[in-house]
Amino acid sequence: MKTYSTRARDIERRWHVVDASGKTLGRFASQIASLLMGKHKPIYVPNLDTGDYVVVLNAAKIRVTGNKAKQKIYYRYSGYPGGLRAVTFEEMLATHPTRVIEHAVKGMLPHNRLGRAMFKKLKVYAGDSHPHQAQVAGSKITAEGSRS
Repeated sequence: MKTYSTRARDIERRWHVVDASGKTLGRFASQIASLLMGKHKPIYVPNLDTGDYVVVLNAAKIRVTGNKAKQKIYYRYSGYPGGLRAVTFEEMLATHPTRVIEHAVKGMLPHNRLGRAMFKKLKVYAGDSHPHQAQVAGSKITAEGSRS
């Protein structure tokens, strides 16, 4: 018996187009993170980036359950005294809808250089159009992630 070891040249990347309209933020982000890491592939190894490209459409139509729309707060700190900024989910969705999904997915990826490489394969758009038609047409992947 020989042990199979995945190499970088064995990785084949595909493009997935997913629609975020009406989906719950956390569950949707975990599915995207799984596609970016490559956990859906039989060649997955945790020390290589075996994941695919993911294009997310309709990020402005994502939803959260309960009172999270008013109570969920995104913080950022400039490093200066008094430089803490807080924005609620509603405000973030109104001003920068793509950042909501990006923030959720980034927290579910590894926090190292491998995770940063995976995150670069995520493309999020607020509307239903995207500039990746040529890449997606070549891979023939439907919105559910299955091949046609």
